[in-house]
Amino acid sequence: MRIGFLTSDLHHQHGWGHYSLSLIRALRAQGVDAVVAASNNSPTDFEFDVHPVLPALAPAEPRQLAKLAMGVPDVRKLFAGCDLIHATAEPYAPLAMWAAGKRPFVLTGHGSYVQAGIQRHFGARKIHQRAFRRATTVICVSHYTAQRAQAYLPHVHTTVINNGIDPDAFRNLPTLPQTVTRPTVLTAGGVKQRKGTPQLVRAMATVRDNIPDAQCIIIGRTDTEPETLREVETAINALRLDDVVRLTGFVENDTLLAWYNAADVFVLPSINDGWKFEGFGLVHLEASAAGLPVIGTRDCGAEDAIAHDVTGLLISQERIADELPTALIHLLEDPEKRALMGTAGRKRSQEFTWEHTAQQVLATYERVLSR
Repeated sequence: MRIGFLTSDLHHQHGWGHYSLSLIRALRAQGVDAVVAASNNSPTDFEFDVHPVLPALAPAEPRQLAKLAMGVPDVRKLFAGCDLIHATAEPYAPLAMWAAGKRPFVLTGHGSYVQAGIQRHFGARKIHQRAFRRATTVICVSHYTAQRAQAYLPHVHTTVINNGIDPDAFRNLPTLPQTVTRPTVLTAGGVKQRKGTPQLVRAMATVRDNIPDAQCIIIGRTDTEPETLREVETAINALRLDDVVRLTGFVENDTLLAWYNAADVFVLPSINDGWKFEGFGLVHLEASAAGLPVIGTRDCGAEDAIAHDVTGLLISQERIADELPTALIHLLEDPEKRALMGTAGRKRSQEFTWEHTAQQVLATYERVLSR
């Protein structure tokens, strides 16, 4: 089977790239012949050929749709021998439609952008919507993402296939240079409204009042949303949390893994921010694989990643001000519960491998091609 992939830049530093690179490698291991057209800022030094011919998505190039249209002849030529086309990033949906011709094409819907063209002007939005409707299927990474896709575009055909992880990467975790002796809450994903960073900081004031030596480590970029960073810093100062909340900024993967090893609880209290939502709780799943109990919110993709009261806790976005500090205190004060959830999380994470994800995607290809 020969599949033409339309992907963003291939690396593990953002969701589109991480998904595309991990999935293509897992599919190739199962015998799929991959022809890859990637964004023009993608690395190309892989064990397979990568053609960096598409407009960049991260950061997004201007006049993106026009550039996709101009690239149709080259992409059709590149994909001439392919059985099916798969766009693994939603903004490339129109190109998948135009390049496919009479062949089937599938899209992956990760999260907010599954609401096809929602942030674009009227004409471009209609083109994106047409591509989603004409796709043979939209592979959604969570049930919540599929629900949002169907609510936005009724009758679009969706298939739910969760993201994967490499559980082996979380077995022998590195350690931090310094020993961590304080009860530690960890989050990762950067300082953003959608990540619930302001709500977490405010919750830590209540946690501190009940567990005076508790601390919260916030890992990830701080420059994506300057207004959110100012809100967070203002809350830290106003609530006197300078010794409680630490913003690390971006860290290398080994440092993140070491914090997984050192922390007591992982939390990412995702908030639906306008049209933006958390498509899948990948970091929750990674933290579970590292043996941590996890906390996430309902009404987002975290519901697929967390087994409530088994591997962690799901709380309400609407009642987050009350439920988040309560959940944090509950787990920090109950080491036996943390251990049970950590063990259950490690076991459950074995079900979410990239090999398993690729098997489901391959079965979808076969089903599509057999029609």
